[in-house]
Formats: sequence, C-alpha cells, structure tokens
Amino acid sequence: MESRGNDNCQGGVNSFASTLHWGPGYPMDPWQKAHAEYTVPSGTLNDDFHIYELEWTEDHIITRIDDTEVLNFPFDEDMFTKGEFPSTVNNPWEHSKNKNAPFDQEFFILFNVAVGGTNDYFPDGQCGKTWTNDDPRAVNTFYDSKDAWYHTWNYPETHDSALQIDYVKVFSLDGEEGFLEA
Repeated sequence: MESRGNDNCQGGVNSFASTLHWGPGYPMDPWQKAHAEYTVPSGTLNDDFHIYELEWTEDHIITRIDDTEVLNFPFDEDMFTKGEFPSTVNNPWEHSKNKNAPFDQEFFILFNVAVGGTNDYFPDGQCGKTWTNDDPRAVNTFYDSKDAWYHTWNYPETHDSALQIDYVKVFSLDGEEGFLEA
C-alpha cells in the first residue's frame, strides 16, 4: 500500500493505493491489473493510526484498511496469462505447478516513504515538484531544491511527516502468530 502523503495533491494525505507488481522482467509490469485506490470518507490518513491488512493465500491477495476491502486479486489463471505478456517473451513460471507463481514463495515485508521518482508517480508540474521525469539528474535536482520542500517535513522540530508504525503482526494460516519489531 502506498500513499504520496502530500497535501492538495492527487493521491494525497487522504488516500492510498494497493498495487501488486509482477512480470518476467523490467519494464514488463502489468500493475494496472492489480491496482485499487481508496480515499478515507473524512479527514486524512494521518489523523490516527489505521489497520492495514494483507491476506495472502494460494487463491488470492486481498488488502484492507480498517476492515474495508480495497483490493481483491484472485489467482484465477496463471500469472503469465493474466499479465497478457507477449508470446515472444519467455514465461519464467512455465514450470510452476501453481497458478499464483510468482506469488507462491516467501517475500519480505517492506515499509518505505516515497519522496520522488521519474515514473510519473509524482506528475510533472504538480504539487510543487521541482524536477521532471525526463531530467537525467532528477535525484540531484530534487536534493538541490530542498529549500522548496524540506520545511514541509517539519523536521527536526517534529516527526509529524514521518512514517509511523505502531506495530506489525504476521499470522500464518495455521494460526501461528509472529511479531515483528517496528
């Protein structure tokens, strides 16, 4: 689940997206087929802590926020077919016995804050973006313009703009519970 976290921007502090990424290699990623967006009915996502869920079985991946389903992605056909990859591309999962490959193996849980990029996640010319997607030095342009955005993070005065995680729980289907330190 990802959120831009910017005020007055598309996908800002009141919404997030749930997206699955997969493919036989870069840049083949049919993420649009496994993407859903959610906007809170009132207020913002940073008004309080929320419960984000990921239910991952051999039949589906479902994401929820505060018991509201956001994304329901069934493994109803093999992922190569579902991704509509060209027949000229090698299927890296052709020998898998599972329709959900590559989602049939262990993955890491990753938490991050997206602050930039050149993939149009932050569209050019919006929300005070100081770099462009076609800038070969975009990361440098972003950093060099920190006077324009750094103050909005309210850091080090506060940690209001920080990604704050109260706790993470991991449950297995057989009922065993594990805890990760946040």
